Amino acid sequence: MLRTLKELFGALQSPPQAAAAQTVEHTLQLATAVMLIEVMRADADFGDAERRAVLDALRTQFALADDEVARLVELGERAAREATDWFEFTSHINAHFDMPAKLRMVEYMWRVAYADGHLNERERHTLWRLSDLLHVPHGAYIHAKMRAKAASGAA
Repeated sequence: MLRTLKELFGALQSPPQAAAAQTVEHTLQLATAVMLIEVMRADADFGDAERRAVLDALRTQFALADDEVARLVELGERAAREATDWFEFTSHINAHFDMPAKLRMVEYMWRVAYADGHLNERERHTLWRLSDLLHVPHGAYIHAKMRAKAASGAA
């Protein structure tokens, strides 16, 4: 199962040289959860639709069971509240995700933003900043937005 938040933060801040593949995977799961949660939190009035979009994205991205996803979101919410910046998370994603995986992640983030059928300026700005930190080209960022918008049925 998932490690405690302290162990995951330790892995984010100073991974040992011989880190197990499982620790790397847990670190990526937490970093991904934080990115999705940051988009969710960008909407001051986020609700069940955004939360479901985060849960669905994590379940799909990592093939996790419902209890694992729930625990990951709990850890991700705590990590997001305690984080001083996004670089500690995006740097791990950049180190371990190839561009197609990062593009899927950006599309998941857009789906979270569009989950309530409305995109506000803070969500758009958060997505732009996170995509920039993930080194996603602007055209790919826009295409991910268009796919997510079409999937959501937003006008």
